Amino acid sequence: QVQLVESGGGLVQAGGSLRLSCAASGRAFSGYGMGWFRQAPGKERDFVAAISWSGSRTYYADSVKGRFTISRDNAKNTVYLQMSSLKPEDTAVYYCAGSLLVATTPTTKSGYDYWGQGTQVTVSS
Repeated sequence: QVQLVESGGGLVQAGGSLRLSCAASGRAFSGYGMGWFRQAPGKERDFVAAISWSGSRTYYADSVKGRFTISRDNAKNTVYLQMSSLKPEDTAVYYCAGSLLVATTPTTKSGYDYWGQGTQVTVSS
């Protein structure tokens, strides 16, 4: 079993930056592909970014490419999402997720086995 706890959310003005963190405990974190998803009120939970277990491969939704950066520190059992040039449409609850899939890093919800409780990000215009 893996427990994921997100932090770092908050209120920021458009154009600002935030860094989200996701701390993992339980099974070996370094073996997991990790992802970030977000869900705005009344909308589906959408893929934001993912990173392979080694950190060598990263994937982004088109809407955040060039503005967000996913990274991980396996020694600290933590994955990060650095968000820059934030827009009001980035407002959502952001969720961290872990995948047990081997040799692939999924970019859809169905590929993830563990989820955090979410952290709210609000971008004001």
